[in-house]
Amino acid sequence: MSRKQLLISSGLIVLAVVLLIVPDQKDASYHTNKGYVFGTYYAIQYESVSDLHDSIKATFAAFDASMSMFNPSSTISRINSGADSLVDAYFEQMYRTAEDIWQLSDGAFDITVAPLVNLWGFGLKNRAHVTKEQVDSLLPHVGMQKIALAEGCLRKSDAQVQVDAGAIAKGQSCDIIAALLQRNGCKNYLVDIGGEVVAKGNNAQGAPWRIGVTRPIDDASGTTNEVQTVLQTTDIALATSGNYRNFYYDGEQKRSHTIDPRTGYPVQHSLLSATVRSSSCMRADALATACMVLGEEDALKMIEADSVSACYLIIGEPVGEDSTALRTVCSSRWKE
Repeated sequence: MSRKQLLISSGLIVLAVVLLIVPDQKDASYHTNKGYVFGTYYAIQYESVSDLHDSIKATFAAFDASMSMFNPSSTISRINSGADSLVDAYFEQMYRTAEDIWQLSDGAFDITVAPLVNLWGFGLKNRAHVTKEQVDSLLPHVGMQKIALAEGCLRKSDAQVQVDAGAIAKGQSCDIIAALLQRNGCKNYLVDIGGEVVAKGNNAQGAPWRIGVTRPIDDASGTTNEVQTVLQTTDIALATSGNYRNFYYDGEQKRSHTIDPRTGYPVQHSLLSATVRSSSCMRADALATACMVLGEEDALKMIEADSVSACYLIIGEPVGEDSTALRTVCSSRWKE
C-alpha cells in the first residue's frame, strides 16, 4: 500500500471513530404539551431536542399517588383515613414548606383545614347549609400544632386531624415539572398548571415570557379570562389565589373556597386576588392562599417579613369615579 493510500485509509478510520463517539446531534426546538391534571389544565412550553410529554405525564401520576385527596390510595388519603402514617418525599417536601408558612402567617395558612373545606362543600363532600354548631364541632380538630413529622411518619396528637394540600400542591407540582425539564437539559421553559407558573430563560422568540394576571371578575364557570396586567419576566415562580372562580351562594351569602382555619368560615373581605412571587412555586402558592385569608393589610405585612417573596394584590374597591376599576397594591419587592 502506498503512503497516500495509507493516509486515506487512516483518515477514514479516524472519521469512523469520531462518528461513533459523537452521536448525531438533533437541533433543539420548542415543544408545547397541554392537557388536564388535578382538576385543572396544564400548558408546558420548553426548548428541547425531544418531546418530554410522556415523562411529564408519568411525573404527574407519581405526584397524584402522593398528594391527591381524590385518590383513595394516595399517601395523603391513607394518612387521613388513619390507615398509615408513613410519608413519601413529595409529602415531606410539602409539609416542611407548609409548616414554615403556617408560622409566618400566624396560622392563616394551615393544611389541617381539611374538615372545614369538606364541611363547606369544597372538598370531598357535597354542598349543604352549614350551621355554627357544625363549625364549632370541627374547629378543635384543626391546627398544625396537632401534627408533627418525624422519622418518615406523620404523628397526630388528635386522631381526627386531616390534611388538605390543595392550597400548596399545585405550586409544588410546577416545581417538580420544572425540575424534570432541568434534568433533561432544558434552559428555556414555562410551566403553567392551573395558573401557577414557573418560568426560566426565554420564549421561542428569544424574549422574556409574558405572564398574564387575571382580572378577578366573579365567574364560577371559569370562562372569563380578562387580563388585569401582563408581566414580561423570566426566572420566576408565581402563584395566584382568588375568590372569583370557586364559590357559591348560600341564599344571599357568597361562600368562597378560601376558608379561614382560625374561625372556620369562608373569608369575607375586599381582597379579590393575590399574586405572589417567591423562591419556589410551592411557597408562592401557600403564601397566596395565606394572603387571601389575611386580607390586604396583614397580607402585606406577612410578605414584607419574607425576604424571598413579593406580592401584587387586587382589591375590590372602585378607583375614583370609575366603578369598574379595581385598586391594586404591591409589596416593596414586587418590582425588583
